[in-house]
Amino acid sequence: MTAMNPDSPSPQAGSEREALELHIAQFETLYQVSQILSRSLDYRDTVREVLRVLANEAGLVRGMVGVIDAETGELVAHAIQGQDRVEAVRYQPGEGILGLVMERGRTMVLQTVAEEPRFLHRLGIYERELPFIAVPIKAAGSIIGVLAVQPEKVRDALLEDRARFVEMVANLIGQSVRLATQIAQEKQSLLEERDLLRRTVRHQFGFDNIVGRSAVMRRIFEQVRLVAKWNTTVLIRGETGTGKELIANAIHYNSPRARGPLIKLNCAALPETLLESELFGHEKGAFTGAIGARKGRFEQADGGTLFLDEIGEISPAFQAKLLRVLQQGEFERVGGTRSLSVDVRVIAATHRDLEAAVEAGDFREDLFYRLNVMPIYLPPLRERIEDIPDIARHLLGKLGAMQKRKLTLTDGALRRLAAHDWPGNVRELENCLERAAVLSEDGTLDEDLMRLATARRPGTVPTAPPRPVGPLAVTSGPAPALDDPNLGERERVIAALEQAGWVQAKAARLLGMTPRQIAYRIQTLNIEVKQF
Repeated sequence: MTAMNPDSPSPQAGSEREALELHIAQFETLYQVSQILSRSLDYRDTVREVLRVLANEAGLVRGMVGVIDAETGELVAHAIQGQDRVEAVRYQPGEGILGLVMERGRTMVLQTVAEEPRFLHRLGIYERELPFIAVPIKAAGSIIGVLAVQPEKVRDALLEDRARFVEMVANLIGQSVRLATQIAQEKQSLLEERDLLRRTVRHQFGFDNIVGRSAVMRRIFEQVRLVAKWNTTVLIRGETGTGKELIANAIHYNSPRARGPLIKLNCAALPETLLESELFGHEKGAFTGAIGARKGRFEQADGGTLFLDEIGEISPAFQAKLLRVLQQGEFERVGGTRSLSVDVRVIAATHRDLEAAVEAGDFREDLFYRLNVMPIYLPPLRERIEDIPDIARHLLGKLGAMQKRKLTLTDGALRRLAAHDWPGNVRELENCLERAAVLSEDGTLDEDLMRLATARRPGTVPTAPPRPVGPLAVTSGPAPALDDPNLGERERVIAALEQAGWVQAKAARLLGMTPRQIAYRIQTLNIEVKQF
């Protein structure tokens, strides 16, 4: 019998040292795996790096991660150690070792993979004489895949320890997949919500929100459709309350820039010192109170549209600064020295007569021509009386939605609205209807609730409510005087037509109206026109 050297290590001591070294290597490997999985939420890329670390640091080679296809329920090979491209090999539940692990949800450990009759060897990567470990990958209690590896040592005495380690790695992968899946679902939900909001905004601020069937409004709609396709600078002209901001909205949301921001600024609402900071932004310490750098409206609108309302109110000094941005697309923040470039479409609006302002020296001629590339003129409401019924009903629909009840207009109320001169345009009409809706108990708005301002333009028809009568037979007697206080509106229009020989343009001049206004009144007041 051979004597054993008392100084030589016993087999048990060697096994313990080997186990200690294994646990140290596994601890370091787990740390690296956790770092890899925390770098990115795209587990499709990170698992390849995890398999590489398992091979290099833990001696677990030929690693494979399979993921369950949510549609078919099959396990699909997703990543294989050392291979950039993986053939989509599939396993049905219970099919082969991998399918069995997926079906049962339990770890399988084999001392020699060739001894297992259910081993299919479809991937063609495993060594038949080496051990094999396959572990289910779980997320939120559900099996989402399988992690399979091969230890490099034949008849490995520490195979169970290695299997527990692989289970820990699979748990880390499962948590990463669960987090990535949750974020992907939330992202998809946000994308769907964004698309819904875009469709809502496009509908709310598109052409459907601009009411008008008159010839002049149809021409404006066509201009907006044409100019929306390009990055041309637009100058919207018109009196206060005609809907210039609605036109700007329609241009932006029907343009290729609709996915970008629409930033708005009323130039008349700020003094010049604040206007420069608001438009161009400022650097930290540029002035008292500038505790940090701030982006201006131009930077905020990068890739989208900037709407500058009341552009005619800016000072000549600021006009020069704005001109540079429009010409070169560059500017500096207040207190800054670095030039910033932006891609912004500018839509400006004003109620002022800019040509007269240029003549008077109040507005730069070069800036005017830079802004006036595509002018769009919005007519006042008094020049498109025929649109009032449609506008009123549209506004009532919005008011009814706010008050959660149905609002209706009587014919008498419509006639009174048509008789008014509307110096405040659509904004005045909206305020009038909202006031009437508040005063209405049953949601019916009649002429008595149409409380209009008494101030009127010279020569226009007073707004006394007409007496409801049927079609009037025109008599051959002398026409009454137009200033007769006993005349209602209908009789007054007929009297003017009689005096003008039923020439509508001449009758309009007698009443201080436009031909369009008198034509509308003839229609709404049910006047039979005399033919000669």
